[in-house]
Amino acid sequence: MAVASHVLAAGRIARYIEPGVGVVATQAHVLMAHGERTLSGMRAGLGPEAALAESIAMDENPRVRQVAAVSAGGDVAAHTGDGCIREAGHVIGDGFSAQANMMLQGGVPEAMAEAFTRSAGQGLAARLLAALDTAEAHGGDIRGRQAAALVVVAPEPSGDPLVDGVVDVRVDDDPEPLPHLRRLTSLALANQRLDVADGLVAAGEMAGAAEAYREAVEAAPSYLEFSFWQSATLAEVGAVDEARQAWAPIDTSDQRARWADLLGRCVGAGLLQPGVAETLLGARPAL
Repeated sequence: MAVASHVLAAGRIARYIEPGVGVVATQAHVLMAHGERTLSGMRAGLGPEAALAESIAMDENPRVRQVAAVSAGGDVAAHTGDGCIREAGHVIGDGFSAQANMMLQGGVPEAMAEAFTRSAGQGLAARLLAALDTAEAHGGDIRGRQAAALVVVAPEPSGDPLVDGVVDVRVDDDPEPLPHLRRLTSLALANQRLDVADGLVAAGEMAGAAEAYREAVEAAPSYLEFSFWQSATLAEVGAVDEARQAWAPIDTSDQRARWADLLGRCVGAGLLQPGVAETLLGARPAL
């Protein structure tokens, strides 16, 4: 789910999402109860159409609501009341819904749907960002820009919330929220690989962990923590040359002393073998 609006902390509406169940967006004159009621109905086995219909039936003023629901299986339902401020509407596609209200001009849901469909084959987060960028290119919210959010969860629950929450980022108040949302999304995707790698380390699968750390570093090369854990894990499995190469961005940074200190602390806590520090710091003493 992704949202952009001239509303402070618009990402609050992106809270109704659950692996293996689906996602619900409630917009326009927001009634948050639609999110929980519809998601609960899908959790109980109802399809999005039935779950949303039950929730709408409880609403005393559905004319001003806009709600969409997508199940984990790809079924979709949406409602745009005839009392929503124009330009308002929704487009349902294969496994998605694109909806908007109070747009500067018409055609925004259609443009979002086209952008989402055209980007098939990319990652889900990238496709959602493409839809938001396209909506803004078509004029976006008539009131302007303020906040945006993007949430992606795993299709099925693994039992580990850190792994299931693939992306969960938001920009609450910024005149240009979408570029910041894109940067945060890239960082979140990299961080998710870090969480996967940590799990593999805990399971003793060090080779797989090293690969996941490498993927994290590739996604966010300037984020030194990823380089830290990648190099430490490579050193742990005896890949000395690769470990030192991975450590190089830290070794040349002005934060080297801090990371060298942390390396020693990890050894002291028993998280890393003593040889890891020797491998990474042996050619140059810690500052």
